[in-house]
Amino acid sequence: MNWDDTAPPADDPATAPAERLVGAAADGEDQAVEAALRPKSLDEFVGQERVREQLDLVLKAALARGATADHVLLSGAPGLGKTTLSMIIAAEMGAPIRITSGPAIQHAGDLAAILSSLQEGEVLFLDEIHRMSRPAEEMLYMAMEDFRVDVIVGKGPGATAIPLELPPFTLVGATTRAGLLPPPLRDRFGFTAHMEFYAPSELERVVHRSARLLDVEIEADGAAEIAGRSRGTPRIANRLLRRVRDYAQVKADGVITREIAATALAVYEVDGRGLDRLDRAVLQALLKLFGGGPVGLSTLAVAVGEERETVEEVAEPFLVREGLLARTPRGRVATPAAWAHLGLVPPQAHGPGSGQQGLFGA
Repeated sequence: MNWDDTAPPADDPATAPAERLVGAAADGEDQAVEAALRPKSLDEFVGQERVREQLDLVLKAALARGATADHVLLSGAPGLGKTTLSMIIAAEMGAPIRITSGPAIQHAGDLAAILSSLQEGEVLFLDEIHRMSRPAEEMLYMAMEDFRVDVIVGKGPGATAIPLELPPFTLVGATTRAGLLPPPLRDRFGFTAHMEFYAPSELERVVHRSARLLDVEIEADGAAEIAGRSRGTPRIANRLLRRVRDYAQVKADGVITREIAATALAVYEVDGRGLDRLDRAVLQALLKLFGGGPVGLSTLAVAVGEERETVEEVAEPFLVREGLLARTPRGRVATPAAWAHLGLVPPQAHGPGSGQQGLFGA
């Protein structure tokens, strides 16, 4: 049972602090650096082997037919490469790309203006497509299927629908919450791919590639250390690499070794599993104050000194994925792995009645 179904989505800027070093949201600096580090073709793209293979077939088949590629839906957590893949799709098809986002399209007229200015074969990348307004969403159905939109002129009984033909185009939609997309919209995508979190070995390749582009000297064990703390996300790996580079240039000879990487990330409070200050504060409150739970989310947030949305949407997803915390109908509960990670002994080991679960239920 989820006690907080009304909480804002994880990709809402209001609940996803961009200053977190291990946060998946991209700030201005990240966007600028990512533009230089992005691979330009599927061959250069690291990871997501299944998605790359399937997408390669889709694009090559479209080129062989001399047609535009099918509409593509990319889903997955932030920072896994959805925007990068959209640019690669345009590059592989030899077509220009237009980039916009769901929150920017609040009216059907906004979408009609974009669609009517597309060139034949152009790729339209719509980020956070699940946050598009419903009227624009319904207009998109016809545009994707029939390459046509009806522009309404006038109001009331005198309103007239003027059909507007569109050139064939490829829509690439990206979403972090695929479940929020209505079935009629999902069904109109010819190819759907889910982006998985990266394995440490894949992130090592990402770190080595980025280090070459940034002209940073890095040893294999240094790349492995950064990859192991990157939460399976290339964006975080690149961000950690830049911070370790800064430390290596100021405090060492500029070469990133395992020791330099570990010391630098300790300065930035990112531990060996990728947990930062907020993550550890949540675990420490859960373990030390509430005996491992269960404890209600609001109580846990007060103990940490954060808003409940911040705890639920920013800290908890990674803790749950790492098997350090569990959400139950009675509240949040720490797992044995959480006790082990913080070097603490569960209260049950000291005998019955030592925990505080009965005092702080959900």
